Amino acid sequence: MLTEPSPEPAGPPTARRPYRRGDLLALVASVALAFWVTSGLWLDPDRRAVTVNSSDQSLFEWLLAFGAHTVFHGENPMFTRLINVPDGANLAVNTSITVYAVLFAPLTYLLGAPVTFLVILTANLAATALAWYWLLSRHLVRGVPAALLGGLFIGFSPGMVSHANAHLNWTAGWLAPLIVWRVLRLPDPRRWLRNGVVLGVAVAVAFSIAAEGLFFIALACAVFLAAWAAHPRNRTAARAALPTFVRGLAVAGAVALVLLAYPLWLHFFGPQRFHGTGFNPIIHAEDIAAYGAYPQRSLAGLAGLGTSLAPNPTEENSFFGVPLLVLAAACAVLLWRRADPDRRATLRALLITAGVFVVLSWGPKAKILGTHTAVPLPFALLGPLPVMNAALPSRLALVVTPIIGLLLAYAVDALLADPPAGRPRRLTCADGRPRRPAWAVGFALALVPLFPTPLLTIDREPVPTFITAGTWRRYVPAGGVIAPLPFTLDVTPDGQRWQAYALTHGQGEFAIPSGFFLGPGGPDGRGRIGPVPRPTDALLNEVAETGVVPPIGAAQRAAAEADLRYWRVDVVVLADRIHGAKWPVRHDALLRAATGLFGPPQRVDDVWLWPVTRR
Repeated sequence: MLTEPSPEPAGPPTARRPYRRGDLLALVASVALAFWVTSGLWLDPDRRAVTVNSSDQSLFEWLLAFGAHTVFHGENPMFTRLINVPDGANLAVNTSITVYAVLFAPLTYLLGAPVTFLVILTANLAATALAWYWLLSRHLVRGVPAALLGGLFIGFSPGMVSHANAHLNWTAGWLAPLIVWRVLRLPDPRRWLRNGVVLGVAVAVAFSIAAEGLFFIALACAVFLAAWAAHPRNRTAARAALPTFVRGLAVAGAVALVLLAYPLWLHFFGPQRFHGTGFNPIIHAEDIAAYGAYPQRSLAGLAGLGTSLAPNPTEENSFFGVPLLVLAAACAVLLWRRADPDRRATLRALLITAGVFVVLSWGPKAKILGTHTAVPLPFALLGPLPVMNAALPSRLALVVTPIIGLLLAYAVDALLADPPAGRPRRLTCADGRPRRPAWAVGFALALVPLFPTPLLTIDREPVPTFITAGTWRRYVPAGGVIAPLPFTLDVTPDGQRWQAYALTHGQGEFAIPSGFFLGPGGPDGRGRIGPVPRPTDALLNEVAETGVVPPIGAAQRAAAEADLRYWRVDVVVLADRIHGAKWPVRHDALLRAATGLFGPPQRVDDVWLWPVTRR
């Protein structure tokens, strides 16, 4: 249909050997690069953490531990009261990665959540490159080199490496080629039912791993298909394919709706739901200059050419560098000149899709070189719409990466092929010599600076012996509540790390106040990270960050007593070593403040604790 090459001619089994060699090379290269990028974590999975995003790493480890716990204990994987006591947390509106948690539950129980996290992260990177290589080699290009280059570029693009900083959802880029492949198969009148069922299952899996990513894939498919069908050369074919396409799409929707009925109900109507997101779309918009900038975790970044144009190091969603933008434009011109009218219609649809997502990624107002302007952009109109209001505009740039990868792959395919019959040899010099070396230099100049470097990693504080030895069970009844200090949030995630250890080492359950999750309480009904603070956690978390202990009197102690009663706390715990994801925790100041609020502590193992007597 849309972007497929001419069918390969039938031949003897030896005709498939290039694919076999190419497949092996793709596998080796993808796995090697995945281990290269994550190598710092493999040194010690239990102790190493991503430097710039240890908070999200802790969250995903907790999600894997909690999901495994629900598998073996028959609990609800979509809602929990183990965090944010007493209200609980709606995991359907968070990135629950339920499919991963269930599939890898045995590994999580065997080796622990940190190992499972690292296995999935590494596998995501390799699988993304392999999945795009497979789609390209089997359906879109003729040559293995073209497919290999396209797959490796997409799988280890700046955006993918940036999100490898602990985002198990966004590194699951293998979902995109799977869904795109099934969407392009829907018009097949012989298999529309099967294709619809397979697509529906794929959608359900994608929703449970990366709902925002699924939305972007659907939006990209819609824009591409609309642009393709609107072209005069394709209108007749589009009208002919539409009935079968709609039937298959309806089947896919029905299958996905059945599989996702409960998660969707929780997402839109369940307790602790919210609308929109707690992140500012103006801040989390792609800087226009970022498209020509270099990412930090690349050879160019290592040479000092990286920039800080992203909202944070995990959101370098474009960062292609000027040479790659020039190369992509040159590839588009090359392909346009060599294409027949039908191919030009497809190329036009690809370029329109890229343009739409580039502009949308700029957010509601233009931002250039870090300077926010008052220039309104289309996202300002679309951003308030349902579902769109939960998307971060800068991440829309991730859709541009596969399109550039396709242009590169198609161009390599064209460069390695003879020109079509009757067409001039535009790829040759005046004397007939091929221009391929010039193109090779262009590809090298564009891609070598983007070669990824390993993620930055650090040692994080271990889970205290008080937890690992199971001592906590002497102070907390079954289903009781531990209040770790400082209270668990994205910047101080240790409480959920403690929970993850207990859940996956057969120690049973304990709940915690607060937690790192998205929940209600933000402005205008939008979400926020963690619960709305109460007086005690607000005071202690500020002390942990600043080291300044405010005057503590009867009023503060009375508020603390009320808060502990609200949270149903059995024991307050301050470990000797605390991990701060964004700043060092001021342990001594925190100990003084907690003593002022709760009285003298007890010393047990490697923690200070305050048992709570409920009245």
